[in-house]
Amino acid sequence: MKGPRGWSFRGVAVDARAGSLVTIEGPSGSGRTCLLLALTGRMRPTEGRAEVGGLALPRRMAAVRRISALGPVPGVSDLDPALTVAEHLRERALLQRRFDGSPLALLRPRRERAAASRARVEAALGAAGLDLDALPKAGRTSVRDLERLEALRLSIALALIGEPRLLAVDDADLKLSDTDRAEAWALLRSIADGGTTVLAVCSEAPGGTVAIRTTASETETGTGTATADETGTADETDTEKGAADALAETGRA
Repeated sequence: MKGPRGWSFRGVAVDARAGSLVTIEGPSGSGRTCLLLALTGRMRPTEGRAEVGGLALPRRMAAVRRISALGPVPGVSDLDPALTVAEHLRERALLQRRFDGSPLALLRPRRERAAASRARVEAALGAAGLDLDALPKAGRTSVRDLERLEALRLSIALALIGEPRLLAVDDADLKLSDTDRAEAWALLRSIADGGTTVLAVCSEAPGGTVAIRTTASETETGTGTATADETGTADETDTEKGAADALAETGRA
């Protein structure tokens, strides 16, 4: 992908099976977020091709957006600090029912639809490891009062409500202690083990992942467990182009 200030990334090659934990490792400003948004159908690449879940990019970007979901991506899918945890969950559940459900589902009785929505939320919270009762004010806890790991779990839970096949998480290890970082990676591994492919941007990837490494000036070879060559290069990051599409994730764009 090339923007007004040069290449955001180029020369990337990776092959990952469904249910893999794929990491994009590199320093801030090395094109990590652009690559994440491109692979989830939110930004159109300048050249090259990719296939996500059997869907070709960039030709079928809209279809890729339907099977993927964004966890925390700064400037794109940020949590609203003024809202409570329960309000975020309620909003995402309503958006899911309104925009992502099949037309036939709208014909079901309201009580049945509400029960199905609650079940989705509970399943997402369980997968994200977020216990509302453990929060200071339970569901009434404001986002601004959440610890960094709790906020990460909430963002992931919101994304999982849509039952995506691909989950993308930016800055997965940002501002986490060693203990919290280990918990975060354990969480992402458990989601991947459940069959959802996870794409995570980080500054330092743990072992045993499909690793793509981005640098500001040269190509490095990934050392993960992928069966194909994994390489990446990047220059200046340009995440503004195409961000409007990605903002639709929140429903507040």
